[in-house]
Order: sequence, then C-alpha cells, then structure tokens
Amino acid sequence: MLRPLIVIRHIPNLNFMGWHRIGFALSLVMTVGSILLFLVQGLNYGIDFAGGTLIEARTLQGPADLATMRATLDKLGLGEVALQNFGSANEVLIRLPRQPGDDKAQMAGVDKIKAALGNSVDYRRTEVVGPTVGNELIRAGVIATVLALLAIAAYVWFRFEWPFGVGAMLSTLHDTLTTIGLFALLQIEFNLTTLAAILTIAGYSINDTVVIYDRVRESMRRHRSMEFGELINRSLNETLSRTILTVSTVALAVLSLLIFGGEVLRGFSIAMLWGVVVGTYSSLFIAAPMLYYIRPKRGGRAKDEEPAAAKPAPRTTARQAARSTR
Repeated sequence: MLRPLIVIRHIPNLNFMGWHRIGFALSLVMTVGSILLFLVQGLNYGIDFAGGTLIEARTLQGPADLATMRATLDKLGLGEVALQNFGSANEVLIRLPRQPGDDKAQMAGVDKIKAALGNSVDYRRTEVVGPTVGNELIRAGVIATVLALLAIAAYVWFRFEWPFGVGAMLSTLHDTLTTIGLFALLQIEFNLTTLAAILTIAGYSINDTVVIYDRVRESMRRHRSMEFGELINRSLNETLSRTILTVSTVALAVLSLLIFGGEVLRGFSIAMLWGVVVGTYSSLFIAAPMLYYIRPKRGGRAKDEEPAAAKPAPRTTARQAARSTR
C-alpha cells in the first residue's frame, strides 16, 4: 500500500509572526539596495536589449582556444568583442557590439570576424539586433512585467479580498525588484531569457502565496475568536510541509538547468534559483504578515465552532419522559 510523502509528520509551532519585523526590515534593505544598484550601476544588457551581433560558432579542430581567438579579434578594431564557451568545449558564442552605420556595417563586421578566424570554424547562427529593436524590447518587457503584477493583484483581490491583493502585489514586487538587483550586483547578462525567468518567478511566488492565503481564509472562518497573529502563525505552520516540498522539487530542477544547461541558460537558471528562494521567503515573511496590518473581514462561523445551544436537542420518547417524572 502506497503511503503519501510526508516531510513534517506533526504540524510545527514556529513563531513566524515573531520574526516578521526582522523580515520586513531585511526586505526593505534588499529592495532599496536593488533600486540603488539598478540606478547607479545598471544592468549588463545582452544583445537582445543593447543591440549588436551574436555569432554562434563551433571549432572544427578540437576545443576552442578563447585566448587566441580573442587576441585575433581584438586586432580588427571592432570594439570589445566578447567570447565565451557554451555547451561543449568547442562551441563558442561571439558577441560583437553594434558598429557605427546601418545593417551593411553590421554585416561587414561579421565578415571581418569570419575572415580572421578562417575555415577552422563552423558558423552555426548569426543574429543582428538594432538599437530600435532593443529599445522596443525593453519597453515591451517593462510593460509585460507591470501588467503581470497588476493582473496578479486583481486576481487575488477578486479571489479573496483587497487586503490579500495588496499583500500579494507587494510580495511579488519585492521578488521582481530583488531579482533585478541581483543581476545588477553580479553584472550577469540580462536578456529576454532572464525577463522570462522574472515573469516565471512572479507566477511561482503568487502560487505559493495563494496556498497560504487560502489556509488563512479557512482559519478565519473556523477560528473567529483566535487572535489574528496566532491565526496567521497557525496557517503558515499548517502549509509549511507543502512549501518545503514545492521549493525542494523546483530547486532541484533549476539546479539541473544551472549545472547542465550551459551558458545559454545560465542567466535564466540563476534568476529562477534566486526567485524560488526569495519567493518562498516573501510568502512567509511579507505576504502573510501584511494581513496583520490590513486585516480582511472575517467570515461566518464554521460548523466546528457552532454553539452548543444552537444544536437541536435530542428527541425524548414517552417512556423516557415517564421515567424522568418518577
């Protein structure tokens, strides 16, 4: 007979609400720091946003010697050409900054690179992105992120009440900003794949938050007389096993992408791994404790708390009544 997988056999009694002020302070520091890093240091935009040329190449005679290839390309006067391995040792990504001029100037730079590297390299893919397309992608990415946050808040508001929507939007905004701050701090390339990871993080975070909110709402109906901070603590502890299972399985999948996915998925994997951790943290220490300060209305009394006087009295037979009068 199969048994369900149980991580926590007994519901713990961790005092999450006792730590929520520390969580608020830490989140405030991370959020403000992320905004400052973005404004001061900025992001390391990839070709998708900054414009330029991406060449995917494969060396035909053994592993690629990046040092020799870089020295050869630096002599061409094309600007700072970036080279990096991805996948196997003989696969190389060549990033060429945008050249002054039109599309012909970009293709001329590509031709110079091909001529300099010779016939020992097989060119698999060449992509040219102009600055106008890059700006449009940045604008579209910002709009997509903002609309996703608003849609999440609207859904939670409709599904629960407006205090739940406020808490969900703040926690999801926290996850998004801190992910951007991480990329600004480490100067990891920020491209369309990373943007897709941020939107995925928002979806993962709100999924965890909705599960906790649903338990909070259920507890509000069942325990109307319970102090609200204790009620939130109880709900968080009751859903902790599910939270641990979810974050563990997602983290294992993302770690596999980070280790075996190669350079192309590196930014996506780092963003997702960070998002899994910070999304779980924000659900526990931002979304749920926020309800303590903007309290939703409590629902009706649940069945297990109906007063005894309200329950129908058992019927008595005539024989039982006669015995009681003796």
